[in-house]
This record gives sequence, structure tokens and C-alpha cells, in this order.
Amino acid sequence: MAARMVVVSRTAEANNALAAALRGTGVDVIELQGPVHALLLDDDTALAERCGAAGDVVIHRKAPAWPLASNLLRPARTVKIGTGAHSVDVGGTSWIVIAGPCAVETPEQTARITDAVVAGGAHALRGGAFKPRTSPYSFQGLGRAGLELLAQARTKTGRPVVTEVVSPADVDAVANSADCLQVGARNMQNFALLKAVGETRVPVLLKRGFGTTVDELLGSAEHIMAAGNDQVILCERGIRTFEVSTRFTLDVAAIAWLKQRSNLPVIVDPSHAAGDPKMVAPLTLAGLAAGADGIIVEVHDAPHEAKSDGHQALGVDGFTALLASMKAMAPAFGRTLERP
Repeated sequence: MAARMVVVSRTAEANNALAAALRGTGVDVIELQGPVHALLLDDDTALAERCGAAGDVVIHRKAPAWPLASNLLRPARTVKIGTGAHSVDVGGTSWIVIAGPCAVETPEQTARITDAVVAGGAHALRGGAFKPRTSPYSFQGLGRAGLELLAQARTKTGRPVVTEVVSPADVDAVANSADCLQVGARNMQNFALLKAVGETRVPVLLKRGFGTTVDELLGSAEHIMAAGNDQVILCERGIRTFEVSTRFTLDVAAIAWLKQRSNLPVIVDPSHAAGDPKMVAPLTLAGLAAGADGIIVEVHDAPHEAKSDGHQALGVDGFTALLASMKAMAPAFGRTLERP
């Protein structure tokens, strides 16, 4: 169905009554899940106006293909990761920092790095237990054993955990060990996975595919939200262009565009875009200047020993210096960088 309009009802009761009335006339109706009572219609506005009670219905005639993700129905908002004293609001006035290794490898490595990034000022931890890799011979992660290490790090540090899920079959297991489900670039249009994470109520960090447009990114966010989960954070991590001087080209303009048209928070991943730790700091600052609400960055205490993407990870000293630069820059953009 090609949606031509969005009809917003002020109450759930009005929404249900309007949907029933329109279906009774043969109109194709899709009810959008979430806190906004809205319908997608493929028909003329006059019929919706006749079926809706006066004052209960607002019709948006030029709706985007991703109305739940747009700022048409709701203003910009925050997404909370974690619970308790160390929960993180992504999208507020404070920049947030998610940091850790590309992949969790051993109990000792995980403990060392998570302790180091927490001491440096990280608000949340990242680390991959499941690693989709280009080569089948590359390290694929520890799987569910890695989830146990992340759960231990969360218990020890009190910081919420962000980790990738690659299969619908693993969603429940990952959700039990993490506070935010990452959908990686390769899975941005894995619609079965998007539906599965959408059926949870766990926050989702959705990374842009390296060969996709921002419109397609928001379409993927809409899949998650239409399944009932509106706790979505977008992530710009670079796209593939003709330029080869960096691993990917960080699309700074996309960050500004998303902040102007979407109600979802946006963070930047400078590690995957750069492919070089020397580039991480300038790309971070550029993304934040464009409007990003925070960063997700790879940090390793011995990058040359890492089993996954060590060539692009910051060392601990580099991470500390990056946060100092962010803190100095924040007031110029009406932001703060608060220590958790």
C-alpha cells in the first residue's frame, strides 16, 4: 500500500473507532503502533474527515513514508538506555559516550577495557559477542559466552551495555544480557530482524548501512517502530563512496538532515568511518558539530593484539584525550559532557 496520508486521533478510542469506520467503507488502513494514535491511509482525505469525529482527528496530507520516525507526529525526544543510577538519556543536552572493544575476547580483556573506559568517562559499554565478518575465517565472536562477559561487565561497572544482535533467534538472549540491541550496518535491511527487535521494548541502536540512503535508514527505523518499539537511536557510521583514503566516508550532512526531519536521537560512529585511530577525533568532533547526540567508539588497551578491527581502535590514552576535546567543545554547541 502506498500511504498518502497520516491520520492522527487524539485518543486510542477515537483511533479505534475511526479505523473501524474506514474499514467499513473498504479503505485500506494500517494502524501504527506506539504512543501516537495514528493510521496510514491510501485514500482521499474527505472520507477520513467524514468518518472522524470533529476535533478528534488531525490529517497530515503530505506524510513521509516513515511517519513514526519523523518529527511530523512528535518532536525530538530522548531514548533511555539502562536503569538505575547509571541509566543514560540519549538525545538530551548532554553528549553521551558509548565505548569498549570491537569484540569481547576473554574475561581479562573485557574487564581491563571496560574498567579503563569507565574510568575515562564512558556512559555506556560496547562490545561485540556476535560479529558478522566479511571473511568466514575472521573471528566471529564468542557468541553467547560473550554475552555472559558483557553481563558481568554491566554488573561490575553499573554501566549499561550495547551489543549487536545478528539473528532473530538470538534477540531474547541478547536482550537478557544487554540494555540496548545494536542492529549493524549489514543488517539494516534485515526486515525479519527489525521486526524481532521491534517486538521487544528494549532500546535499539540502528546503524546506517554503508550502501543505503538516509531515507532507507528511516524506513528501517519505521519497521522497528511499527512493530511497537519506539525506543530507536540512529547511528551514522560512514558510507561507501569512490573515496578510498578512509575506510568509509562519514556523511556529516546526513546527521544534520536526520536531526532536522526525525524525532529520533542520532549518534556517530567515527571508528568504522575512519578505519584509522588518528582520524577518530576529528571525525567525532565534526559529527558532534553537525548535531549528533553522542558517539559510539572502539577502544582497546592493546589494539595490535585485538582479534577484530584493532587497526581502528583508540588506545586508552587516545580515548581520554578525545573526551577532553569533546568537553572543551561542548559549550559552543549548547551541550555538556557530564561524567556519569
